[in-house]
Amino acid sequence: MSFDLPRNVILPVDDVDVRLDPTPHPFERDNQPAIAENWRREMAAKPALYDGTVVLLSALSYRDRRLIGRCHAVRYSTFMLWRKNRELSGAEHAYAHAVLVAGDNALVAIRMGSHTVNAGCVYFAAGSFEPIDFRDGLVDVDFNMIREVSEETGIDLSVARHGRRYHALSTSSGTVIFRRYHVPEPADEVARRIGAFVAGESEPEIEGPVIIRNADDLPDGLMGHMKPLIEWHFANVLA
Repeated sequence: MSFDLPRNVILPVDDVDVRLDPTPHPFERDNQPAIAENWRREMAAKPALYDGTVVLLSALSYRDRRLIGRCHAVRYSTFMLWRKNRELSGAEHAYAHAVLVAGDNALVAIRMGSHTVNAGCVYFAAGSFEPIDFRDGLVDVDFNMIREVSEETGIDLSVARHGRRYHALSTSSGTVIFRRYHVPEPADEVARRIGAFVAGESEPEIEGPVIIRNADDLPDGLMGHMKPLIEWHFANVLA
């Protein structure tokens, strides 16, 4: 298992070649009792959690503006134990962000609901890659972005204009692959639409929208990886 990419710097990415390996991830294979015990504790704290399927990386590298990696389907309960054992796990996490840009250049993020693992945290609507996000074993990053934004906010980005390339930021907590998606409405209207969608959901995943109007407009609860993405957006209008 190997991870070879620059950390804590935003990287231009022209291609994402991350493939789904059908074999078990060694972390899940070797930690079954600990996974089960930790899941019991997690469920006691947040009974709404669901032990679905996500993916964890066993390799990721950056070469010639390409991300090349290998991942494995794991249970969400495995992911929850991994979060507490990142440094010694031999595994890493990658996820995608559709950076939602309103017509007035403000960003529209979301605040997670109180029943979720990241309760109260602010980031762009997103979720871990799942097996449904892979085509012939290769991850479809935009499909994941569009799916997650639609599920959490009701906003359909399938016809939205997007940036010409991806970018990535890799930190000790994981690697975020992101791309700007532009919608014509001003931020207040986008937020209104998201708010109406959340109000109509019986079990919404998010608390509501969060508008970010400039690089200094940082809301409470902002996830650590978000500040560099926000600064990058307002400093790079055409990227």
